[in-house]
Amino acid sequence: MAQWTQMQMLIQYLPDQTINELYSATTFPIEVRYFLADWIEEQRWEDFEVDNVDQKVQAESLLEQIIAKLQTKAQEISNVVDKMKLMQISRHMSSQIPNLQQFPHFSSREVVSTAPNMRDVDHLVLKVLELQECRKRIHHLQEELNWERQNFESLHAMLCAVFPGPIQQNGLDPQNSELQKIQTHIQQLEYNVKTIAKNRFQLLQETVDCLDQCQARLISRLKAWRWEQHQATIGLPFDDNLSPLQTWCEQLLGVNGKLRQEVMLMGEPIPELQEKLARLLQALIQSSLMVDKQPPQVIKTQSKFSTTVRYLLGEKVAPGKPVMVKAQIITEMQARSLGQMGTVPSENVGELINNSAILEHNTASKSTCATFRNMSIKKIKRADRKGSESVTEEKFALLFSAEITITGCDKPYKIQMISLPVVIIVHGSQDNNALATIIWDCAFSEPDRIPFVVPERVPWKRMCMILNSKFTSEIQTQHNLDQYNQHFLAQKIFDKHDISGDFSNMMVTWAQFNKEVLPGRQFTFWQWFEGVMELTKKHLKTYWSDGLIFGFIGKQHLHLILKDRPNGTFLLRFSDSEIGGITIAYVSASENGGQKIQNIQPFTKRDLDIRCLGDRIRDIDHITFLYPEYPKHDVFKKYYTGNNRLRQSMFRFCAKVKMYRCRWSLLFSVYDYYYCSLLSLETDDHLPSPNRGYIRVSLQTKVGV
Repeated sequence: MAQWTQMQMLIQYLPDQTINELYSATTFPIEVRYFLADWIEEQRWEDFEVDNVDQKVQAESLLEQIIAKLQTKAQEISNVVDKMKLMQISRHMSSQIPNLQQFPHFSSREVVSTAPNMRDVDHLVLKVLELQECRKRIHHLQEELNWERQNFESLHAMLCAVFPGPIQQNGLDPQNSELQKIQTHIQQLEYNVKTIAKNRFQLLQETVDCLDQCQARLISRLKAWRWEQHQATIGLPFDDNLSPLQTWCEQLLGVNGKLRQEVMLMGEPIPELQEKLARLLQALIQSSLMVDKQPPQVIKTQSKFSTTVRYLLGEKVAPGKPVMVKAQIITEMQARSLGQMGTVPSENVGELINNSAILEHNTASKSTCATFRNMSIKKIKRADRKGSESVTEEKFALLFSAEITITGCDKPYKIQMISLPVVIIVHGSQDNNALATIIWDCAFSEPDRIPFVVPERVPWKRMCMILNSKFTSEIQTQHNLDQYNQHFLAQKIFDKHDISGDFSNMMVTWAQFNKEVLPGRQFTFWQWFEGVMELTKKHLKTYWSDGLIFGFIGKQHLHLILKDRPNGTFLLRFSDSEIGGITIAYVSASENGGQKIQNIQPFTKRDLDIRCLGDRIRDIDHITFLYPEYPKHDVFKKYYTGNNRLRQSMFRFCAKVKMYRCRWSLLFSVYDYYYCSLLSLETDDHLPSPNRGYIRVSLQTKVGV
């Protein structure tokens, strides 16, 4: 689904014609691409040849699969409009005759559609060459015309000297005379010059219009690159290679220079074209400054950080005085009022250390960058906050500005670019809440928004997609949150306990995400979710990637799936009562001979630093089968460390105790540093209330006389 996620970001920048070509309403509607994104990207479209009639059977099979999946999807979704639309599409596709042209090669076609269209640039360059050829042709004809006029005048003067009086009276035939031939040739040349000059002017206008269109696509692609960079914060795919865009910029700058030269060589001023080319030149020069490496989006005062800006027309910068790029902190309101390019806010809202860098060209990488090293925010001036808004919700940005002169241009240009929004904190305890502000901004802001406007509420289905993207990218895994995980997350954030409810169209507010604490807890939804990500990233990545962790699941659902399982069946779930904890839920025998579901007190980062999850699972004899029915030693064997140093240390400790000839009862909880494999399971009757119904894994050893 990664490619479709990227397409969703870029599709708003594509022309309608391109979108219609990619997703034809009659053969392959965009709804099919949306609802079957995962399945579509799993198919080997590159193996199909459009003109190969022998693959008709495969085409029929594909069409049948698509129709079946659409019908299944229609039954699953609750939105009536979407349901009816999918059923309509499936009926329409059922009436079609399958053919391979119906199934576009999505991977190649989507990539081509969103990549810099170098064919447009090549077409533009050919037009410029044609224009230059017209000018050369006119110049050649003009030289020939001047020569013929000179011949005509010389011959006419000579004849007048030899034959005084009118030429006709001396018996000469004007139709056959050399003079008449030259005159006819001159008339033809004049006609040709006039015709080609007219065509040249029309071609010049067309080429300038073509440049305008091509540059508009370039600027749209630059905006799309910035948008993709923004979305990368939440784990969406991002290609940070700017070299193709740099080549595009350089080529358009060269075309602009040649067209300005052609306008000057027209012989008479053409103000309309001159002004248009000047506007295009200014827009290109000012749009080519990019923040290549963004600053951290959560910045702590008095802490060092770095960032890099890149100028895509760096190789065209006029030699001489070095270009100095300066950075300053701006508020959200200042970002909104930047207005015209070249304006810099006069009010300084923060003191930024090491805020200037020289634009330097790297010959090896062919890039021109200014790298700000060891930057630091010494102090910050905050705006008046509204209502319950906290300092971790206030967004700033870094504004980079410079004055630059391009070779071939007669004046310098002021250029500037702002960074992605940043949140400035003064203490590490604010980091989590600040990150929540950034995540919400990156996930739900719109392209070309007013800085830094973001909605206060979003549909759960969008939120769910963002949580999955952030989770998988942070952990660097291909194992996504499944429908059970997503359903429990919805139950958690909405405080709903209905295990069969549909939350997809419910609206999630910013307050529910990270302002209001969860019911009965002392933390917000984001703080809890982020804690799970940190634990999984540091200690559970391979377990999660191998599908051994069930993950997010509520106790109601837990009892539902474990109630008929044999004793010893267990699963791994993230704790819903602690930040950054994983617990083992298992089936055990109850006192009355029945069954009960128990949860071991969660293991936290501290616990797993001491002893890994695999060894802890091996040590607990009461759990035998991973849900639904996998022998635990078969699936967890590769995670066992085989290190018995802790056990040996414990035996030495016990031996020392025995020397004192006394009877001790030693109880070590999972939080103790002397955890070893001599374990028993104790109920929580004697434990204090903070255990919240968990049982505690403990070590109980008696040393006798």
